[in-house]
Amino acid sequence: MAQELDHYCPSCEDDRTFWRAASTNLHLGEKVKWRCPECDYAFVLIDGIDSSDADVEA
Repeated sequence: MAQELDHYCPSCEDDRTFWRAASTNLHLGEKVKWRCPECDYAFVLIDGIDSSDADVEA
């Protein structure tokens, strides 16, 4: 169970080391919330599927 993850941060516009903020097991798989320590941007991985890859219209 890793506590750190290197990932692109769209708020910082650079690669950052994200910290594991929370995790739980769902019927879909493990849900893990990752947070950027620089800007507090967060995203969720559910069973390896990255929420930051989703197309979202504001």
